[in-house]
Amino acid sequence: MDEVKAACQATSEIAVSDGYLRIAAATPKIRVGDVAGNAAAILECVDAAVRAGARVLALPELCLTGYTCGDLFHDRALLRAAESALAGLLEDTADTPLLFTVGLPVAHRENVYNCVAACCAGRLLGLTVKRHLPNYGEFYEQRWFAAAPMNGAGFIPFAGQDSVPLMGDIVYTCSDPGLEDVRIGVEICEDLWVPNPPSVDMALSGGATVILNASASSEVLGKSAYRRSLVSGQSARLYCAYAYANAGEGESTTDLVFSGENLIAENGSIVASTSLFSREMAVADVDLEKLMAERRRSNTWRAGEWAMGHMYEVGFSFVGAGANLSGGDVPGVIGAGRSHRGATAVSSVVCSEPDATTESPELPAEEGIELLLNSALDVLRPAPRTPFVPTDPARRAACCEEILDLQAAGLKTRLAHTGTHSAVIGLSGGLDSTLALIVTVRAFDMLGLPRTGVHAVSMPGFGTTGRTKSNAERLAEQLGVDFRTIAIGEAVRAHFTDIGHDPSVTDVTYENAQARERTQVLMDLSNELGGFVIGTGDLSELALGWATYNADHMSMYGVNAGVPKTLVRHLVSHAADSLGGEAAAILRDILDTPVSPELLPPGGDGEIAQCTEELVGPYELHDFFLFHMMRYGFAPGKIYRMACRTFAELDSDGAPAYEPATILYWLRTFYRRFFAQQFKRSCLPDGPKVGSVSVSPRGDWRMPSDASAALWLEEVDSLSA
Repeated sequence: MDEVKAACQATSEIAVSDGYLRIAAATPKIRVGDVAGNAAAILECVDAAVRAGARVLALPELCLTGYTCGDLFHDRALLRAAESALAGLLEDTADTPLLFTVGLPVAHRENVYNCVAACCAGRLLGLTVKRHLPNYGEFYEQRWFAAAPMNGAGFIPFAGQDSVPLMGDIVYTCSDPGLEDVRIGVEICEDLWVPNPPSVDMALSGGATVILNASASSEVLGKSAYRRSLVSGQSARLYCAYAYANAGEGESTTDLVFSGENLIAENGSIVASTSLFSREMAVADVDLEKLMAERRRSNTWRAGEWAMGHMYEVGFSFVGAGANLSGGDVPGVIGAGRSHRGATAVSSVVCSEPDATTESPELPAEEGIELLLNSALDVLRPAPRTPFVPTDPARRAACCEEILDLQAAGLKTRLAHTGTHSAVIGLSGGLDSTLALIVTVRAFDMLGLPRTGVHAVSMPGFGTTGRTKSNAERLAEQLGVDFRTIAIGEAVRAHFTDIGHDPSVTDVTYENAQARERTQVLMDLSNELGGFVIGTGDLSELALGWATYNADHMSMYGVNAGVPKTLVRHLVSHAADSLGGEAAAILRDILDTPVSPELLPPGGDGEIAQCTEELVGPYELHDFFLFHMMRYGFAPGKIYRMACRTFAELDSDGAPAYEPATILYWLRTFYRRFFAQQFKRSCLPDGPKVGSVSVSPRGDWRMPSDASAALWLEEVDSLSA
């Protein structure tokens, strides 16, 4: 990986940050009431988080004293010790570029509050007060604590600082250049379990992209699964990263047990977690750019319309300089009408057993503090190689079955609407037309129509091989559909004569004349049979424009329009597993056949001479580019670095799947073709959307056909050595 990373970095002269923020959640081993010892344990967790490269660390509720102190929370000695210990932690971490939380009780006037202190670079940024105090079952927090006042308790001197905000509605915003998306909200345990958690307003009114939850959630049978669903669900609703740190070893077990389960979620997915009772630290890189992209593309994310109140914004700096309250000594108030508009890895570190061989990272003096956010080259876990395809076999099989149903249901509705009992498919023996046939047969079965109403047509031309033609005929026979062969060679030669084209010149005219002749045959045959033509082109081909305009580009209904090529393979493979027998053997051979339009004459051995991926590039790469460009709007540089990191994983031959230079070459091809071929996508036939990415001009993708690619290609070229 180091060699690939160096090669990738060599393609750019500037230091880059791709918006990845490394966050952690840890559980220190404490003793109830041992404030000094607990402070030392917290400092060990801080050190471990810094060694892991984290910039944000969540710690449990009341971890400085212990959550299970009971009536000791009213003891002045405990309260004073907690304040003093926090001051010591601030002094010890004055040079630490980490925002971390510390749970502790805070006395103010007649009340004691259950608080979380936000600390960074030696500054106490604020004291977030718990809003919702449980007083049911095993919880008796209202016996000791007061809930956060609706309008905040104001500003108090605390832990050696003159004016510290004490309130339940604070958002901590990073003032360092380039880190504007680092906006952190804090809620405490039960706050998450209520119908309207504080984090909702922190995200809507305060623009928080990261929520930290300091928790002391006792463990009972089945509670862990429910807790995980709450954390993942909240991160999905708020398009945020959510770090949950739970109390664990050292809390009193008089009546309860605390497991120390730590979780990090990003936009609905748990991206890091620890085992119960493990005393490990969860560490993950969360993608703030991705989270902001989700908020911007969702027009239901409107802060001004739904915000419930005010958020107090406190500015901070990871390196101390400029770390002050926004607007001077008093934090700014973000009114309800103001709007602010990651996967990642699982890593575990035991806080109390630091690795003595690992040095704390130092900030580079010349490259700027933007590097507090990580490049895609430095993330703990690379993005999946096939983002459209689930990696888990069971989930992948379920996904394939659902997609086939989606495709078939779309076609079924169109067939029923038109009253058509006949469908015509050009069946080449390749992957796309095979999938289209499988879907069409399924739709006919849903409607109770005889499969003989499906007309599979083989149209051998100048590049058709015996292997593909034979597979097409055999598959049609196995599926019980009508099959016919209509050779196009003679008609195309006559057309060459009409337009004066030399048939020995195998150029674009030579190729496209065959594609258009095939479409003419299918269209006219559908008129003859009273049916309509089923389109076979897939999402990847549409993105690259790898289709002949008004030829295979056109149909009455394109069943594969929402399916990328990498997923097509798995759908056909799933169908093979489902069908079994001779049909499965045929489908396996189709899967092993090189992807080709078969428009150029075969080689001397009769094998396919024209391989698509040698001409336009590997579909595995193009689908990776397509997903991250369209789904999240990532820039070419970030996509390139993500691909370098992902495809640096070694293949079976011990070499990276794709070298950085290869990735860069095909990335340029992708952008060039994507922009140049929009005119084909602007007039696509109808077809069902099956995933989160679609190029339908009526739905997800509305782009002018004459948009310039210069900006994107310039960035790609800037990555060149």
